[in-house]
Amino acid sequence: MNTSEMTAKIAAGKGFIAALDQSGGSTPKALKGYGIEEGAWASEEEMFGLIHRMRSRIITAPVFTGEKVLGAILFERTMDGTVDDKGAGGKPVPRALIDKGIIPFIKIDKGLEDEANGVQLMKPIPGLDTLLERSRALGVFGTKERSVINSANREGIAAVVDQQFEVGRQVLRHGMMPIIEPEVNIKSETRADCDRILLAEILRNLDALPAGETVMLKLSLPVEPGLFDPLVDHPKVLRVVALSGGYKRPEACVELSKNRGIIASFSRALLEDLRAQMSDAEFDASLGGAIDEIYRGSTQKTGAAAGA
Repeated sequence: MNTSEMTAKIAAGKGFIAALDQSGGSTPKALKGYGIEEGAWASEEEMFGLIHRMRSRIITAPVFTGEKVLGAILFERTMDGTVDDKGAGGKPVPRALIDKGIIPFIKIDKGLEDEANGVQLMKPIPGLDTLLERSRALGVFGTKERSVINSANREGIAAVVDQQFEVGRQVLRHGMMPIIEPEVNIKSETRADCDRILLAEILRNLDALPAGETVMLKLSLPVEPGLFDPLVDHPKVLRVVALSGGYKRPEACVELSKNRGIIASFSRALLEDLRAQMSDAEFDASLGGAIDEIYRGSTQKTGAAAGA
């Protein structure tokens, strides 16, 4: 797939984007969910080796294909790694994905600042231009960068969205597609107000983008189904994807199905039933079931969402 083919598939393809980008402090939690307890590794390198083997098992699984999985978001170490494709030796991860019809993205943020004004901005991203150049050379299509909104503070939310679009413009200059992710904490007591302020701030920044430039958005599912329809329909938005945000997969898929035009980009909700101790047959069956359920939530809409 070339860039124009990837763009067309993301824009109109049926399916969802898998988030395989746990990093740093979130890796032990991801490994524990996979059935590997903390203490099973003696160093950070061993820890990342274990998570890479988990991701490799997913990427090479016969059920993990471009038929239902449009794209996959990678951690930088995963992007730089290889997978053993049916005994063919090490193949670079982005190439292995592309060969399966899956479009690679990379997580570029370096974590979150401490909370201020009800939000957590991204930490600085040193060496971003170099990372973008290297990622693009490996065939990576786009990026993902995450901030968090905890309360309905208009000043804080505006700062989050402005920072996200500033980074997004840097990504665009490298000919890559940014996934802008200002996550609303689903446990926030002011979540519905956060959603509305966020919508207004995103629209303001979209209107300021030069003609012909587009971005993707990764958002928490809104309290009010359909609230983000203006973003789904916006000419400067290639696709809106949703994070699971702590919902278990069944609930996340139900909420997703209420929102037309929005597809999943789930991490925990995709991986929650997978275990290192499973046989290959058990692993593939469990992963296939999760893929099917998330695919349905992304493509089969209910109520008003289905008729829109």
